Amino acid sequence: MTQDIWLVKHPYLQRMADLEALIDAALAEVSIARARVPSWDDYISDFDAGIPLLLSSQVAIDFRDIEKVLTSLVEALALKQLPGKLAQDCRTLEAELHSDLGSPRKALAWLLDNRSFTPKNPGLLRYLGWTVLARYLCPVVEAFNGWRDEERWLRPYCPTCAALAAMAQLVGTDPGRLRFLSCGCCRSRWRYRRTGCPFCQSEDDHRLSVLAVEGEAGLRIDYCEACSGYIKTYEGQGSESVLLSDWTSLHLDIIARDRGLMRCAGSLYQL
Repeated sequence: MTQDIWLVKHPYLQRMADLEALIDAALAEVSIARARVPSWDDYISDFDAGIPLLLSSQVAIDFRDIEKVLTSLVEALALKQLPGKLAQDCRTLEAELHSDLGSPRKALAWLLDNRSFTPKNPGLLRYLGWTVLARYLCPVVEAFNGWRDEERWLRPYCPTCAALAAMAQLVGTDPGRLRFLSCGCCRSRWRYRRTGCPFCQSEDDHRLSVLAVEGEAGLRIDYCEACSGYIKTYEGQGSESVLLSDWTSLHLDIIARDRGLMRCAGSLYQL
């Protein structure tokens, strides 16, 4: 499945695709390095204790360059022709980041652990900030995927950044089918129990249900009757770049909401 084919079938997502392309073009104008992969030796005890990588005091990742990249991206976007209210929101965020010398650092800290900053438009900062951070952290996420023992994590939150899963993926065939959770922020993927709610962690099979959506081959909504939480799930392999992107299935979030279900994970697309 390619993005172009998906958009032909779901033309109402075109505006979101255009925004993603606009952000990608703006990022191409900004020089962004890649984070250095840290040593894992000092992190082992925190990993076993369930402390995500970016929240561990034992892991040193330098984010100073990202403060500059985020500011430069917002400045570039503030000069562009943006749709609707987004143009004014970018100018407001630009003013916030320039309000004092420490504002970019506070904004980054807020993205990582919600402290020290109160943005006027948290949705926009979260979207742009994690778009930058995901690219910067890409080599770290890839190396971390290769280093960690998935059987020793199996927690419902992201091993990299602590976010709850935005989506899930089912791989293989029964009885050996595996479930992976997917982070909408840093884009990590990690193993989780094949059954069980990743939000309230209920393991009562009688309270775990599947909502099949007509015309959405490969995607479904898994939900828990105990907590009303749901997670969009991709059944299959090969189209992860499209079907695990979160924005490509925003219409499933609307369907789930209309049925009284609750999205427990945050969304980068609450703009």
